[in-house]
Amino acid sequence: MIAYTLRRLLLGIPVLLAASMFVFVLVALAGDPLDNMKTKYPRPPQAAIDAEARRLHLDETWFERYWFWLKGIAQGEFGPSTRMSVDIGSELFSRTIITLRLVFFAMLLAVILAIVAGVVSAVKQYSKVDYTFTFLGFLALSIPTFWFAILLKEAAIKYNQATGTMTFYTIGAKDYNYETFTTWGKVTDVFGHMILPTLSLMLISYASWSRFQRASMLDVLNSDYVRLARAKGLRNRTVMVRHALRTALIPIVTVTALDIASIFGGAVVTETVYGWEGMGRFLIVSVQNRDVYAVLGWLLVAGFIVVVFNIIADLLYAALDPRIRYD
Repeated sequence: MIAYTLRRLLLGIPVLLAASMFVFVLVALAGDPLDNMKTKYPRPPQAAIDAEARRLHLDETWFERYWFWLKGIAQGEFGPSTRMSVDIGSELFSRTIITLRLVFFAMLLAVILAIVAGVVSAVKQYSKVDYTFTFLGFLALSIPTFWFAILLKEAAIKYNQATGTMTFYTIGAKDYNYETFTTWGKVTDVFGHMILPTLSLMLISYASWSRFQRASMLDVLNSDYVRLARAKGLRNRTVMVRHALRTALIPIVTVTALDIASIFGGAVVTETVYGWEGMGRFLIVSVQNRDVYAVLGWLLVAGFIVVVFNIIADLLYAALDPRIRYD
């Protein structure tokens, strides 16, 4: 198992390298990072512009700049940013913690709700409950993430205004007085700010995953080994949990692992709507400033997380299906 995990991590390295090369070229072609400096009025001295170009290695070829970035990554350095006050490595670390917190709870809630809805719909096929979950699932699939996030935020603001309370937090990942709170106060403040963004981010994932879970559960319920288990006189609860559900979870594990990249994309939108200073906001600002090394750093962190989630999914296959072994 350990050897397999290490092997998968090593196989992820060339994938990250290929993606970083592609993104590097795209961002480099987007324009000159010094455009804002050159068009400023009054225009800075040419010596200052040349010094900034040397600091950002813009006076070198693309290959030399990319090689400089790779050597820096090997030493734990992410390269210089177009924003002189920003250290890309430390900035990414703090932003990643914020985004992972949102992504983890959104995925956890989406998976739980999807499994419950999918299993209930499959067991009660063509019933009113099944039709209700199906309608809600397709409705959620048709709603864009950004639109639902804005709608939810506006509804929360109006509710707070109508009740004269701060029931829902609609901006930021934590209160500006966060450091003065007690330990319990910090915990409740963080979770309070997570409610709306988590609901916004989990919606589309829940909708698609619940349909996969329903189809998978129906397929398993009609299989021969489930019929045999029932013919042996096993209790329905035992048949459903130990035999049917365990096997039916394999497709949802696959879909969840494959969707982690799109969830990060949704987090960019969600964080923008709710004013979170996470990886999403970091990426948008970096792209706007044509900050090549910052975008590459974001890609490296996000790509590594995607690789790790896919490895976890592979390991879960062995836990769910005893026929799978990674020896």
